Amino acid sequence: MRNVRTRVKVCGLASAVDAAEAVRAGADALGVVLAESPRQVTQTEAEEIFAAVPPFVARVGVFVDAPADYVERAVARLNLTAVQFHGSESPERCASAPAPVIKAVRVRPGFDAAELDAYRDHVAAFLFDTYVEGVDGGTGKTFPWDSASPLPSWAPVIVAGGLNPVNVGEAIRILGPYGVDVSSGVEERLRQKDRFRLHAFVAAVRAADEEVRP
Repeated sequence: MRNVRTRVKVCGLASAVDAAEAVRAGADALGVVLAESPRQVTQTEAEEIFAAVPPFVARVGVFVDAPADYVERAVARLNLTAVQFHGSESPERCASAPAPVIKAVRVRPGFDAAELDAYRDHVAAFLFDTYVEGVDGGTGKTFPWDSASPLPSWAPVIVAGGLNPVNVGEAIRILGPYGVDVSSGVEERLRQKDRFRLHAFVAAVRAADEEVRP
């Protein structure tokens, strides 16, 4: 049984208004997509989104096989707490990143956590997302959570993929992850979050935490 709270990351933010609401709801980290995606924002837009974010809330930039200099500029300009690599970045590429790396892993049938051993000591955490052929992330689909259990013991794991206020509690009860990541599951429409769903999501996470604590 765990004795720590599950961290909440709200990703795919496209406005400062939604970022502020996510903070009010209790998010621990905010993410912007700086790779090609329907939720992609420019670095200028990301700067505006993060402008009023309190210092203790983490800032994460999402990249897909981005050039090293582009990542470096984004980290410096946006004061990113971490970078989330959603492509085919190697362990060596992760080790050379200018900020702690959250490496996204797409969970498919037959997934074996031992496949991640090459990244040991090269990443700060993993993000488990749903495998959909030809899609790097943001599918809005869940994966069979029991297929990823037990989670690696040597790195924190953040669970993503189709989470919403209704199902996030079950994901926490089954996997007991370090954190959960939500994007489309709290949207009113593409690129706009729903304030009620944001608050409901965080409340559901906290309720699940109460259940799984010793």
